Amino acid sequence: MFSKEESRLLRQEFWISFGKSFPQKWILYNTKLKGLSFKFHFDTKKALVALDLEDDLEHRINYWEKLVALKSILLDNYLPNAIYEEAYILDNNKEISRIYVPLELKASIHNKNSWQQVMVFFNDTMTLFEAFFLEYKEVIEG
Repeated sequence: MFSKEESRLLRQEFWISFGKSFPQKWILYNTKLKGLSFKFHFDTKKALVALDLEDDLEHRINYWEKLVALKSILLDNYLPNAIYEEAYILDNNKEISRIYVPLELKASIHNKNSWQQVMVFFNDTMTLFEAFFLEYKEVIEG
């Protein structure tokens, strides 16, 4: 068991290591589409890469409909393991829409032995997610 401070330091060390191992400028929040962002998530239970829709309901519905229309392209050509969840509840009980790809193997940010595998997963998955987004951005923003 780790103290909050030990856990914070481990998380910080992971993200610094990831940035040094894969020094890339990710799109993340800089999509230029209101409420649409990409996220890396890694905690003690799971790792995933996500495209989140967090804006007002009208924007969420608009973007979601377009992303659903592109679902077969995303799954066939980019990320076959992507999961679409129109109503995804975050830990803070906020409802968003999310498309995400989970790391299939068990990983914990507290276990340094899993870090390299997670970093490679993050890099490979986000690269494909961003390629899809850049190719179909005009369709999504409609």
